[in-house]
Amino acid sequence: MRNITASKLYDYMQCPHRVWRDIYGPQDEKIKKTNPFVQLLWDRGIVYEKEVISKSGKLLDLSNGSLEQRFKSTIEAMNKKTPLIYQGVLINDNIVGIPDLLKLMPDGTYIPVDIKSGAGREGVDENEGEEGKLKKHYAVQLALYVDVLNKLGFENKKQGLIIDINGNEVIYNLNETIGLKNKMTFWELYEQTFNNVSILVNNEDKNKPALGGICKLCPWYNSCHKWAEDNDDLTGLFYLGRSKRDVLEEDANIHNIQDILSIDVKELIELKKEDKNLLKGIGQATIEKIVKRADVLKNIKKPVLYNKIYLPSVSYELFFDIEDDPTQEFVYLHGIYQRNNGKEKFIDFTAKNISLEEEKTAWQNFWGYIKFLPKNDFAVYYYSPHEKSTYRRMQKKYPDVISEKELESFFENPNVIDLYGVVLKNTDWPLSSYSIKSLAVYLEFKWRDETPSGALSIEWFNKYIETGDKKILKRILLYNEDDCKATMILKDALYQMNKKY
Repeated sequence: MRNITASKLYDYMQCPHRVWRDIYGPQDEKIKKTNPFVQLLWDRGIVYEKEVISKSGKLLDLSNGSLEQRFKSTIEAMNKKTPLIYQGVLINDNIVGIPDLLKLMPDGTYIPVDIKSGAGREGVDENEGEEGKLKKHYAVQLALYVDVLNKLGFENKKQGLIIDINGNEVIYNLNETIGLKNKMTFWELYEQTFNNVSILVNNEDKNKPALGGICKLCPWYNSCHKWAEDNDDLTGLFYLGRSKRDVLEEDANIHNIQDILSIDVKELIELKKEDKNLLKGIGQATIEKIVKRADVLKNIKKPVLYNKIYLPSVSYELFFDIEDDPTQEFVYLHGIYQRNNGKEKFIDFTAKNISLEEEKTAWQNFWGYIKFLPKNDFAVYYYSPHEKSTYRRMQKKYPDVISEKELESFFENPNVIDLYGVVLKNTDWPLSSYSIKSLAVYLEFKWRDETPSGALSIEWFNKYIETGDKKILKRILLYNEDDCKATMILKDALYQMNKKY
């Protein structure tokens, strides 16, 4: 029987298939080199862990030695009521847990502590005083440690603790329900996840890959993508993820994209009316959208515009993209590709070091540029809601740069257009992804960088800060410029489609 670890539970929460594929998948198809951005996250996590540990005072360090030796030492230390144990090992049957810390509580039991380089809760808004929800993937990891501690006789409250990137200590009460609608407790989620992982690691069942946004950072990305293409898998259709695929397969006997074309929508809707549990979570609008997209992908094989769209005629067209490091909540580049009277140029507003002053200055200069433009005679195009949500966060951080009212007025301007929303609402493309890169490549645009990636841009920026190498900064700027130009290419394609509508 194979061991179950906290990292396996985490992997399952990110992708239910990866646990199986890591053990039994085609190892020759696995990308051996760690993604540089993933490596950056690991390195940053290690640095932060060391920083927290250095401030934790006296502790017993059990980070060295074999698992068996460390487990024995951990049990001895807990029996002696050692106040704080670093990297102790917990083993019971096939469960192996290594919490960052084991902390002695006043009642003589131990609570597991994990140090995370992210926020302890999700959906946190410190300015609004909203504390957010506990993170499910943190909860199941803590629950594994609690489970072993409980079985070893050192815990009985089903609680864990997260020390997050902001130094906050967040208690995870695993008996709490996940949410208002989801009445399952975190402990029940752990038990369900543990059972599913046990089945997969012991090869008692085999689940299928599914394509999704998180896949690109996974070493199995190419392998799973090939599998999806070879099997005409439903997740190869844009916006049709694992959960909808599994429901369609089980309830409607639809196993590939080609099968979708044989769907009788009216008949399926009538069946849904008779049985409310049929195709749960998939309504009529979704079914119709799925059929349309499958038709575009398999038969029409070219972009389709369903509605006339608004694209203003103005003197200045600005194609806009930001680069930011979400792990530090730091925006380091605001890029604009400007088109005016047949002339084009790239303008950047870049932070040259990681400081509040640099971030603020770059953003201030961006707004100075915007305010200089002729009123009502410019349009701004960007792709995805990320820019808008990031700027709202920055406005709260630097309220003296631009007021909330001014910011909202900017984004409410009909000439400030999120092309992702336009694409999603009014078009379909013969592609499995509607990312700006997929659309622009389809439109025959090429990035000058060999490995264009927003995640890698973050890694490049951190390397630039570390080394001061101007070649790295140039690479970042070229990449951002190409992102902006890709948005322009898409807008121009939509304009041509609009003319023919």
